[in-house]
Amino acid sequence: MIFSMSTANLINFFFIAMGIGVCGLCFMQITSSKHLRKEIRRYFQVFFLTLIVYISTHLARQLMDGLTGNGIRTALYIVTFLIVLAAGFMAFMVSILVLTTSRAEKIEKQFQIILLALLGVHTILLIANLFGNFIYYFDESNLYHRGWQYILSNLCPLVMMLIDSYLLFRYKDNIAPRVRSAFWIYLIAPIAAIAIQSFTYGIQFIIFATVGAAVNMFSVIIREQNERYEHQQKETARLSTELDLASQIQHSALPEISAEFSGRKEFVLAASMDPAKWVGGDFYDFFYLDENRLALVIADVSGKGIPAALFMMSAKNKISVRASSGGTPAEILTDVNLQLCRNNHTHMFVTVWLGILDLRTGVISACNAGHEEPAIRGKDGVFRLYQDPHGFVLGGRKRSKYTDYEIKLNPGDTIFVYTDGITEAADDNQTFYEDFRMVEALNQPGLTGPDEIIAAMKQSVQSFANGAEQADDLTMLCLLYRGPNTDQSTETAA
Repeated sequence: MIFSMSTANLINFFFIAMGIGVCGLCFMQITSSKHLRKEIRRYFQVFFLTLIVYISTHLARQLMDGLTGNGIRTALYIVTFLIVLAAGFMAFMVSILVLTTSRAEKIEKQFQIILLALLGVHTILLIANLFGNFIYYFDESNLYHRGWQYILSNLCPLVMMLIDSYLLFRYKDNIAPRVRSAFWIYLIAPIAAIAIQSFTYGIQFIIFATVGAAVNMFSVIIREQNERYEHQQKETARLSTELDLASQIQHSALPEISAEFSGRKEFVLAASMDPAKWVGGDFYDFFYLDENRLALVIADVSGKGIPAALFMMSAKNKISVRASSGGTPAEILTDVNLQLCRNNHTHMFVTVWLGILDLRTGVISACNAGHEEPAIRGKDGVFRLYQDPHGFVLGGRKRSKYTDYEIKLNPGDTIFVYTDGITEAADDNQTFYEDFRMVEALNQPGLTGPDEIIAAMKQSVQSFANGAEQADDLTMLCLLYRGPNTDQSTETAA
């Protein structure tokens, strides 16, 4: 077997070898790129592998055309089948890329079905040609000839090109101008090459045009993706900075255990809030209403993230301002509910537990607006859930009624209030922590002060979650009542 190496064949061999090398380099660059979208990377990997098959089989057919010998005829039919099949598959992939880039969501599924059907018809026609030779055939000398229905081999790719043209016109505003131009070059270049090739025998200009247009399309789209990635990185950094600042602002809005609270002899207080995201919708608050009354608040806003944080700030401020004007917890929450219901276009709401502790008597006047039941440790040293009356959430209904109730704390008693981020913490199997585990954790031996109780509770929830992502904010407030300040009482009596 002797291959014919005419001048045209040598030219084709040189440029096709370069084309294979360029496509191989493009494939390696795509594979090594770490920030390309997965679908874009996979698309171009398959596309350039198909293009390598297309140009390699073109060269193989031209080198074998007219040769005689065992198996040459079979090999010619196989490589020609692969050439035409690869051409149809490349047209299909470009059409899918144009469809995806145009962001034509309403018609995307319908056009995908049409394109798949066209690719299927294209493949069936090529298989049928193996038995009928109506698209292409080889004569007794193994020379390639076009069949009387050769146009059928280009019919489906041509329809795909018409679909591409429609999408590029119809959705031009959705595609970046340089990407749109790269698509047009890829669609037009092969047609121009065919026109030139009709006047030049032997040299496969269509291969050069296809490779050049494909590499141009690849470089433009990759450049567009890189610039978009860089822009996203800058936006991510900016948002990260803003979220850090928002988190700092939110934490600064929560009260600290300053000297005016830690220096009191009547109680020991601790609180914490760990948001599931940068910022959260939970909050706690504590403030004096006068020398002998301490307000305690814990709340949970519906939702998460920045919207919940903004609603949280609004609710927290409204509660503290209204409480400073006097009234029972039920009266305070009734007024705050009306305020939150006004212009509540987001339909957000907040669960609240509000208690006012009289430091002289240990009596807490409290009200519960859809919040979790408090846990109280009495003289027997055991925490139990306190079954309190529940009202409706704040911000959910204007005419909601709220009820006051009282809890009597004796010296040494402890009250623990929390949000449902504790009881609804979940592990990888989506098993919830639940309140019975919380009570067990609260009753661990050796827990005395509020700081120890909160630290133990965090550890218990984290151990239960076993690395599962935190789904909700974890917020707790704990107060140990020591009893009235006898020194202060003596001074007041004197």
